[in-house]
Amino acid sequence: MSQSEARFTIRSLIATAIGTIIVTIVVLEASGRIDHSGNKDHVPVGEFEAVHIKPGEEFRMSPKSSELHAVCEQGFLAIAADVDPDFRGILVDYKNRGVRCSRGPAPVHDRPVHEGQEPADNE
Repeated sequence: MSQSEARFTIRSLIATAIGTIIVTIVVLEASGRIDHSGNKDHVPVGEFEAVHIKPGEEFRMSPKSSELHAVCEQGFLAIAADVDPDFRGILVDYKNRGVRCSRGPAPVHDRPVHEGQEPADNE
């Protein structure tokens, strides 16, 4: 291939691709198409999996801690981050039902109860 046949160099094609990606991100950010939500409501804290262990069966688990801990929040199991104690969420199943902290009856609320708020009285 002669010099006159080569229209673009590899460097110019790579630079064009990188420039296009950067310009696309800047335009999407400027137009508000990229959402940087500061609201922590309804944000998944993590994805969890239940592992059924049969008696006598060995279970291998990572020796590292997950940097999360569980707390009982208004009768339901909540997962909280070790680095930000205010960042916690109620553990729910696939039907968005809360996982209780104990085997007793589930707490009954007419409406959602938020921290520092009294539960609704059943009339």
